Amino acid sequence: MTALFPQNAETLPKLHDPEFLVFIRHGQTDWNAEGRMQGQKDIPLNTTGEGQATQNGALLKCYLDSEGIDPSSLDFVASPLGRTRATMERARKQMGLAPDTYRLDAQLMEITFGGWEGATLEELAEVDPDRVAQRRADKWGFVPPDGESYEMLAERIGRWLLTVGRPSVVVSHGGVFRVLRGLLEGGHTAKVPKYDVPQDKVFVWRDSKMTVLANS
Repeated sequence: MTALFPQNAETLPKLHDPEFLVFIRHGQTDWNAEGRMQGQKDIPLNTTGEGQATQNGALLKCYLDSEGIDPSSLDFVASPLGRTRATMERARKQMGLAPDTYRLDAQLMEITFGGWEGATLEELAEVDPDRVAQRRADKWGFVPPDGESYEMLAERIGRWLLTVGRPSVVVSHGGVFRVLRGLLEGGHTAKVPKYDVPQDKVFVWRDSKMTVLANS
């Protein structure tokens, strides 16, 4: 399979420019609150996360109403993990849509941290300080034991992005949004893994630029 961009590239290509793409990160989990590397472990939303999901659905409904966009005209797709599905269903309910009528796509699963999942960086620094230092020096290219690098994730998400052919709402994960934004904007690979992805905001890609929806 041909790579979408050169290995060790300093800047990502602007891979695709969808007409309208909404991104919502799943709400908070206990592992998020504890700073644990969650990856593809199926950790449920906590009470805070449930509230964030509901709030983000209301934010998106308000935006769509103001723009005259019918939410039922959009393609809704989520990562198959439980926290993303629960977020999607709460958000859709706020928009007056059937909670469970949306697609799942395994390509949208979070970056996997392999053997590091469930641990905090502080815990890992005590048992695997050399690898933690390597990650700090090159967060883009670093591959955890049995895991993925951000570079590997960008290939996976890039192939998904190229399939987006209609206005869509995506519920996925923090790492996924970092590389997705990088591929939309042509981000620098040293900066992409450090992009902030709050769980109480909605990101809208429209007219070739990103807008952030948040409660005032």
